[in-house]
Amino acid sequence: MPVNLSAPKSSDLFPVAGVRLGVTEAGIRKEGRKDLTVILLDEGATVSGVFTQNRFCAAPVQVCREHLSKGMGIRALVINTGNANAGTGQEGLARARATCLALATRLGLAPEQILPFSTGVIMEPLPVDRIEAGLPTALDDASASHWGRAAEGIMTTDTLPKAFSARVKIGQSLVTITGISKGAGMIRPNMATMLGFLATDACVAPSVMKQLATELAEGSFNRVTIDGDTSTNDSFVVIATNKAEHSPVTRLDGEDGLVLKQAMMDVARKLAQAIVRDGEGATKFITVRVEGGKTGNECRQVAYAIAHSPLVKTAFFASDPNLGRILAAVGYAGIEDLDQTKIDLFLDDVHVAVKGGRNPVYREEDGQRVMKQSEITVKVLLGRGTAADTVWTCDFSHEYVTINADYRS
Repeated sequence: MPVNLSAPKSSDLFPVAGVRLGVTEAGIRKEGRKDLTVILLDEGATVSGVFTQNRFCAAPVQVCREHLSKGMGIRALVINTGNANAGTGQEGLARARATCLALATRLGLAPEQILPFSTGVIMEPLPVDRIEAGLPTALDDASASHWGRAAEGIMTTDTLPKAFSARVKIGQSLVTITGISKGAGMIRPNMATMLGFLATDACVAPSVMKQLATELAEGSFNRVTIDGDTSTNDSFVVIATNKAEHSPVTRLDGEDGLVLKQAMMDVARKLAQAIVRDGEGATKFITVRVEGGKTGNECRQVAYAIAHSPLVKTAFFASDPNLGRILAAVGYAGIEDLDQTKIDLFLDDVHVAVKGGRNPVYREEDGQRVMKQSEITVKVLLGRGTAADTVWTCDFSHEYVTINADYRS
């Protein structure tokens, strides 16, 4: 079961002017499930994306990068689940492009104005014929109110759809932000094996869209990990439809830019954290906070060493305060001049270690009390400087192995 996560209510998801979403069952891998989604954008929308850093990236990721680089104006996205179209070589690229052509033809657009996304099983041919056959129904279903349906339509091993909305004032205009994401396993930053789509009707200058997408990804999806595996298909797309009646945001460090970015970051973080809360077999949501580093990078190094450790994650599942595992992860994180006599460790409000050693007043029953909680914060003080950073992760349970052993069944 997801950790303190529930399915979104349609009434909590706000339509974004200039965006319509349609979903259908195309039978891409299994019958009877929503597996094909289209997102249609009005003319004048600006789009940017951040993609996996896995060098074995999937065909749709390659085509997305190509089409964004053309600068022709993205007007639609097509997303399938059940098949990742990864590890499919030149044939996979041809099938991703064929999908774009099929949708473009129906919309009267150029194929370069379509972005394709796929998620699911790797190294299997993409069934373009089923996607093409499903497109008319998906297009007929398109509605500004279908964010919740779209969140269901992009799921793979997720147990719940993930969608959030927010509204914020920019100038005299009330701006809407709505996003959806999917992901539950093979999750590691740069990016995680996830898809994320975040839209706003705010007016954003094209010159800052790439910066906006990158900064949002860095503060949200690139701060989560479930199992340390970087996928082939990860994509995070940011859309600004420019429908709101306010002056365009031309700088993210200006007054309007800061307000918009913070509101979008709040939604992006909820989407990213929802992926961790719905991690395959997860029973606990864990925040790893590292403070007192010389740089943010070394704080992240330590945080990820903790968050990726199977020994740490299984200890959390067992509610076992075997906290030497956390200290060991800090030690092997790769900071060569780390002084262990300056390190403090906390579990929520429990001060476990002082200056590299067990706190004299620490009692194991206090540690176990925290470890039994469904939400836990691990805080490490490095005593090296003023930098800090945070990563979100989950535990490892028996169910994680079961889900991944049966994934292709």
